Amino acid sequence: MRTEPPLIELSGLYRRFPAGDSEVTILDDVHLTIARGEMVAIMGQSGSGKSTLMNILGGLDSPSAGSYRFAGVEVGSLGDDGLAALRREHFGFIFQRYHLIPALNALENVAMPAIYAGMDSAARNQRAGTLLTRLGLAERMHHRPGQLSGGQQQRVSIARALMNGGEVILADEPTGALDSKSGEDVLATLKELHARGHTVILVTHDAHVAAQAGRVIEIKDGRIIADRANPAGADVAQARDRPAPPVHPTGLAANWGRFLEAFNMAWRSLVANRLRTLLTMLGIIIGIASVVSIVALGEGMQQSVLQNLSSLGATNIDVMPGTGVWDDRSGGVRTLRESDLTALAAEPYVEAVTPITQKQQRVRYRNADANASIYGVAPSYFEVRGQRLTQGAGFNRQDVQRQAQVAVIGESTRQTLFGDGNGLGEIILVGNVPLQVIGVAEAKSSGWGGDSLEVWLPYSTAGSRIFGQQHFNRLTVKIKEGLPTKAAEEALTQRLLLAHGTQDFFTRNMEDILESVESSTRNIKLFLTMIGVISLVVGGIGVMNIMLVSVTERTHEIGIRMAVGARQSDIMRQFLIEAIMVCMVGGGIGIALSLGLGAIVDRTLSDFQMLFSLQSILTAVLCATLVGVVFGFLPARRAARLAPIEALARE
Repeated sequence: MRTEPPLIELSGLYRRFPAGDSEVTILDDVHLTIARGEMVAIMGQSGSGKSTLMNILGGLDSPSAGSYRFAGVEVGSLGDDGLAALRREHFGFIFQRYHLIPALNALENVAMPAIYAGMDSAARNQRAGTLLTRLGLAERMHHRPGQLSGGQQQRVSIARALMNGGEVILADEPTGALDSKSGEDVLATLKELHARGHTVILVTHDAHVAAQAGRVIEIKDGRIIADRANPAGADVAQARDRPAPPVHPTGLAANWGRFLEAFNMAWRSLVANRLRTLLTMLGIIIGIASVVSIVALGEGMQQSVLQNLSSLGATNIDVMPGTGVWDDRSGGVRTLRESDLTALAAEPYVEAVTPITQKQQRVRYRNADANASIYGVAPSYFEVRGQRLTQGAGFNRQDVQRQAQVAVIGESTRQTLFGDGNGLGEIILVGNVPLQVIGVAEAKSSGWGGDSLEVWLPYSTAGSRIFGQQHFNRLTVKIKEGLPTKAAEEALTQRLLLAHGTQDFFTRNMEDILESVESSTRNIKLFLTMIGVISLVVGGIGVMNIMLVSVTERTHEIGIRMAVGARQSDIMRQFLIEAIMVCMVGGGIGIALSLGLGAIVDRTLSDFQMLFSLQSILTAVLCATLVGVVFGFLPARRAARLAPIEALARE
């Protein structure tokens, strides 16, 4: 007579499976109770429903109808996590085909249930080692399943069943795939576990195996047809013999431990499938490298353009004839004269002002002959432009007043006319006018196409001796530092309107040009970045596709993990971490490739460089992580939602 309520109680249990338009009943109105400490054998021929019954008892499958109570709790009311807890904390499975994960060694296979129970690494490895030693596998615990015999693999399976305590051992044909000697060893082990207080449920079609149990239940066509005691089998174990389950940590420590183990398992899975991992990463590598490189190229391009424009004078204001850039009549306006130059130079907000008159002329020195840009300017021109003289000196006010035939040449002009000589003191011909070279200005990009041959001479000399005009093509005014350019531009306009009496000129503020160029380059950079993002999305789709293939290939592994107590969140976390890890490692490689490309560009192009910023690199890392989360979610969710029994059935 039992002194305590049954551990397992089934009442009116049915299990039906769809078969076309109808249903097939595998379990038909099953009523069964099993007490703690019993050793029960469930016998029946193939197709009788015994394995389905075991799967329902272990929480791997759910009944179609009826009641299943475990320790007084209605199992049908438990959700997926509740069923996982039932398998993890109360049941240990011993399968006919062992169901060990090939990539893990014996110790790791045995320790796996404790990972999902939250046990720390040191404690679970110690316990797994103790169990394997007790089962005679001390010398084989670091071997993988493929290096073990069938009997040894089954003993590993038994040790795994005991890892979290194994209050109830469910053994499905535990000797079916073993030779006689190994089979006897496994039965002896099961009887020993029963003697220690474990409830053991054997599912078998072998009468010899069933004879080891103290109770034999026969099932046929889904119905229990016999339930009898077997005096020759094992007795019910006493309560004092039942082992206490190991104590598992809870809370934050347990969750953190499971996260670290998921990370470790994900990494091992990726390393174990190197080629597939590399192919998965390829799209991410290309996408991240594209995004980082394009952003760096855009930053470099923007910086280069803005520097070139700034070199023309960020605080400069150009005054030009006509009403606007596209005024066809501006060529006939000749009102910008020396009086305007004098008036603007006296304004308190003006740092310096220079007229500029420009034409193309032939420049000759001995046998050297070239076309050059000839500029009539004031002595302050080089200050306004921020251009340094590398040799000699510039002209002065006296040179302007006496229309001196002197010139400053550009570095490119010096190289063209004089080769290795500096040209100072030499006489060059501009058109038919001889000019003495008194200085050489540094090479400076014009901002619109690179360096050209340039010659500067006093505006009075250029106007009277070369161009034959007294008006200027434009005036360039440099505003004093710290003053608002817009306000100065308005004051300058009012001053000239007062002098001219009409609006026959227009101004161009370099800040406006800078803003316009900056806006344009920003749009170009955004457009190029979007192209890179598209390639990143394509790479993410590749990650999702290959992760889906990975889930399909590893369905059996997922089933094993669920059978030993993995929650849906544990499975989802593992595959999500794998996807994120693939994307982040691929992102790291992509960033490295982009930095390498930047180094090559820096070495190849002297006047341009790719500009990498910490922000862009961190953004790339964030993008890689988001791609992993977004495109890894579907495969991870699919893996987590697999039914344990269906997953176990796939090889």
